[in-house]
Amino acid sequence: MGSMSKQSPDRLTIARPDDWHLHLRDGAMMQAVAPHTANHFGRAIIMPNLVPPVVTGAQAAAYRERIMAALPDGTPFRPLMTCYLTEETDADDLEIAHRDGIITAVKLYPAGATTNSASGVSDFDKVRPVLERMADMGLPLCVHGEVTDPNIDIFDREAVFIDKVLKPIRKKVPDLKVIMEHVTTQNAVDYVRDSRSNLAATITTHHLIINRNHILAGGIKPHYYCLPVAKREKHRIALVQAAISGDKRFFLGTDSAPHTDANKLLPCGCAGCFTAINTMSCLAEVFDAAGKMDKLENFTSLAGPRYYGLEPNEDTVTLVKGDPVDYPDHVDTADGPVTVFNPGFPLHWRVE
Repeated sequence: MGSMSKQSPDRLTIARPDDWHLHLRDGAMMQAVAPHTANHFGRAIIMPNLVPPVVTGAQAAAYRERIMAALPDGTPFRPLMTCYLTEETDADDLEIAHRDGIITAVKLYPAGATTNSASGVSDFDKVRPVLERMADMGLPLCVHGEVTDPNIDIFDREAVFIDKVLKPIRKKVPDLKVIMEHVTTQNAVDYVRDSRSNLAATITTHHLIINRNHILAGGIKPHYYCLPVAKREKHRIALVQAAISGDKRFFLGTDSAPHTDANKLLPCGCAGCFTAINTMSCLAEVFDAAGKMDKLENFTSLAGPRYYGLEPNEDTVTLVKGDPVDYPDHVDTADGPVTVFNPGFPLHWRVE
């Protein structure tokens, strides 16, 4: 399929983007954040790490109903649901949920890797039969790619995961479609590039913009703290190169992860950056700075649907370049304010 985008130096029209990795939470938080995603995105893969997690097709269907109820009437946004893989996951339940159009993917969290991941997988041999069934039915596995061994340095956990967990899984179940979510290292980019089939990766907005200095230099910045944690500058550059390359195996998953300021600013603060509201402006700035605005549509709107076997969105959005856009610095929720990701530079592109 040819590109749909129409471009002039200060205007770009592209197929409506999708977000292939999104946290909407539940309750009051979801009521406040879901409409921001629906403003710009056609679809999003919704993460299942609620408390308790979404582990069955019935729970995924109920969660989808709650999301739809939180959106303004007539919003064309479609939440694409996932189930959280546990060592007790029932392959028959996944198959029925997939067949009935309730779930689009299954999410693997190694036990303890991130927020609300205590129910995740410790023994990968226990889930192999489920992974084999998923491969048979073409149901993709979204992977939080970090080991959780406390002896492994936090900056090395993605690279070690590739060698210790992902390579063995893909060797044993080669037909399984895998998406490495929120990749943060040159190692992961190279691993995806070197793979012949059945592997893709999402890249977040914030990992294209910040490195570990942004979190740690000149005082700790809790609103830049996320998992996987941002790495060295050379890794950020590798992510930008992957995103702007036009390679169809790399696409947008914002991992937009709202937490209230009260939960971010604790002695043990929560991990996550809330980017749903300004992601398209941030991405346009990154692609424009690289002279690659012609590749933005592939990254945000075409490569993801292609990997998931879906059609791109039929409608379009137009980005316009002009005076800097002012986004609110926080979004109010009934649970408290959520700080919006600040890229640290002016945003000249906005969604019209």
